[in-house]
This record gives sequence, structure tokens and C-alpha cells, in this order.
Amino acid sequence: MDTAIQIVVSGLTLGAMYAVSTIALSLVWGSLRMLNMAQGALLTAGGYAAYTAVVTLALPVWIGLPLAILVGAVIGALMYLLVVRYMLGRPGFETNVIIGTVGIALILENLVLRLYGAYPLQQPIGLPDGFQVGATWVPWQNVLILVVSILLMVVMSAFLERTRAGRAIRATAQHQRGAMLMGVPVGRVYIQVLMIGGALAAISGIMLSTITTLAPTMGYDPMLKAFIICVIAGLGNINGALFAAFALGLFEAAVQYFLGVRFGFPALLLLVIAALIWRPYGVFGRRKQARL
Repeated sequence: MDTAIQIVVSGLTLGAMYAVSTIALSLVWGSLRMLNMAQGALLTAGGYAAYTAVVTLALPVWIGLPLAILVGAVIGALMYLLVVRYMLGRPGFETNVIIGTVGIALILENLVLRLYGAYPLQQPIGLPDGFQVGATWVPWQNVLILVVSILLMVVMSAFLERTRAGRAIRATAQHQRGAMLMGVPVGRVYIQVLMIGGALAAISGIMLSTITTLAPTMGYDPMLKAFIICVIAGLGNINGALFAAFALGLFEAAVQYFLGVRFGFPALLLLVIAALIWRPYGVFGRRKQARL
């Protein structure tokens, strides 16, 4: 029982962090058909922005955290205005935008390295203490991460389902040209989606840095795992991605507990290979059909 509790606590914490990044990746792919390779760098930027606001600028946490999230949103907007919009609608967009966002990621990583150095830093934000469940110690910070992630999922679901902007995003994701013909401002939708993606990445970076440390390359591992989750769930399938994030978080925690931490990521790779062989369009995806 104690082993099961420990795996569940670790798995839900991992799944909660992965879920936030996965939502951002699925949302951007669903709307723009764009793989955002700068997702990990945005995550890192959010973590360091929170550190700067709270430590360097000595701002209260309730001011510093929204500012850090705003930094992620602004970077997402600049990504669209300076790079993505010049590639949209041109041949080879899906390939070119991968190269473009890799370049953005390298710029952000080197900027962080130049400003903060290569040594890890401790994020000062977080809840102290915790509580005991059997023989397992559960930090309050892990509970906070889970609660914040669930609230974000509820807010994003309500935003996409019940707001005018959310309906415009869903319409654009279903058929970009059809949405344009119906009067949807597609360009504005694109910039909104990338701003939301940047804000979600910043939140994920803040949460991750509160239980690990800040480092210029801290976003690589969560980004790769978010891609794995998106592929298994089906690219663009947000609801499926949420379920897959928590399921794979529990799976990774179990593998790490029984086999060791170094086997967690290889096990996820084996799982994604098996899933792609079984359902190439994703576990929760649908096979595309075309009427000739």
C-alpha cells in the first residue's frame, strides 16, 4: 500500500506538470499545424522570469508570478509576429517552422545562459512542509501543483467551449479556410494561441522549478515528454492528451520506482513506439477519411 501511494503521488505530480505543457503543444498544433520546438525554452524562460521577479526585483509572489506568465505570453506573441506569420501559407510550412522554432529555442537558451550562468539556481517560490499518508511523505508543493494543473484544465476547457475567442480557435482548428470565410480573424486567433501556449509553458516552468532547480536546459526533458504524450494521444486532441499525461506520469513513476530513474524515459520511448505501431494516428486520434 505504501508503495502504491508513493507511485500515485509521484505519478500525479509528473502528470500534472506534463499536462500543462501538453495542452499548449496540442492547442498550437490543432490551430496552426505547427510543432513548437521552442516549447522547452519557453518553459525555461518562465521559470527564470519568476526567479528574477521574486529574487532580483524583490517583488511579492502574487505580483511576480503573473509577470512571469506574462513574459511567456509576450514571447509567444513575438514568435508569431517575427517568425511564424512570414512562414504561414508557404510551401513547406510544417518543416520550416520546426527549424524556425529550434532557432528561437537556441536564442532563448543562450540568452538565459548569458544572463544567469550555467550553474543551477534554487527557485524561492513554493509551499513548505507536507503531510504523512501511511509511510509516504506528501509535500504540500506537490498538492499545489496538482490543484493548479486541474484548475488550468478547467479554465482552458471553459475558455474553449464558452467564449467567443475559444469558439474562434476551435473553428480555425477544424478548417482554417472555412473559418476565414465565416469572418473569423484567423491572424488574431493564431497570435492568441501562441500567447496562450507561451503562458502555459511559463506556468509549467514555474511548477517544475519549484520541485527541481533552475537550469538553462531544464525545458528539454519536459518538452520531449510532452511531445511523446501528444503523439500517443493524437496530435491536436486536447482531452486525450490530458488523460495520456496523467496515465504516462503514473507509468513513468512506476518504472522509476521499480527499475530506477534512468529507465523512466527509455520506457516512455518504447511505449510510444508500441502505440505508433498499434495506432499511427494516436490512441485517441481518428483515422482521416477523404471522399473522392
